[in-house]
Amino acid sequence: MVIINSLLATIMPYLPKSLVRPFAKPYVAGENINSVIKTVKKLNDDGFSTTIDILGEFVNSEEEADKIKSEYSELIKKISIEKLDSTISVKLTHLGLGIDHNLGEKNIHSLSLIGKENNVGITIDMENSPYTTKTFEIYNNTLINNEKMGTVIQAYLYRSMNDIKDLDNPKLNLRICKGIYNESKNIAIQDRLAINDNYFEMAKTLLKGKGYACLATHDLTLIDRLESFIEKNNVSSDKFEFQVLYGVPMGNKLDKLKQKGYKIRIYVPFGEAWFEYSVRRLKENPKIISYVLRNLFKK
Repeated sequence: MVIINSLLATIMPYLPKSLVRPFAKPYVAGENINSVIKTVKKLNDDGFSTTIDILGEFVNSEEEADKIKSEYSELIKKISIEKLDSTISVKLTHLGLGIDHNLGEKNIHSLSLIGKENNVGITIDMENSPYTTKTFEIYNNTLINNEKMGTVIQAYLYRSMNDIKDLDNPKLNLRICKGIYNESKNIAIQDRLAINDNYFEMAKTLLKGKGYACLATHDLTLIDRLESFIEKNNVSSDKFEFQVLYGVPMGNKLDKLKQKGYKIRIYVPFGEAWFEYSVRRLKENPKIISYVLRNLFKK
């Protein structure tokens, strides 16, 4: 079954979207704001915080960037009106940074003010290495006007430990992830275990520092290491949270973390660009294919 799952995951990008949609459903909370709000309400009721992402990146025009900014503005206001326990997550290239630096910065600045007005936090997602320095610069600029801004750092980049030390301050809200982009061995660690070790050292530095740590990983071994460090060092639970992607199987680990009183935030994506995102998730976790197939045949 493992071989069949892997084969199906490989051919998914070439299948009609109508055939892929059932396999995408576990990972994507629909295509519109109403559908994602419904999902977030359920997650909040189950004791999880969330952050909502509109799928997509690298728009091709200022008009597209303005459209995404308007959609995020509507989302922020909806989160406030519905009193949801949720932030939003935004890619700067989705707001036009890849077209023009000033356009991307203008649009995230506008969203930061709307977030402040509605008391909704905003995380600036990290993208591939050409945008790393720009992302941190823009994050720092928006933080001046809105203290509920956050950003992301990637553990596979050699520079990241120094970046944490530069960024650390009492207002810092930083998500640590491993990194998903295909980066050169000149700037990025290639060995999986070495990436884990660097992640752990970065997390320790942040947990012992001034900022707030968002520990984003599905690696159960790494989570166990982080838990052990947190417990041995009596790290306060208001100093960190764990983060995972919506739909990624975690066994009973999330329930165990909740029982310890730790905050867990689910990253919930939605939008019209669901196909590409779902194919990537299925390649990372092919076993979800057999799970979906079993459920389909039960109906």
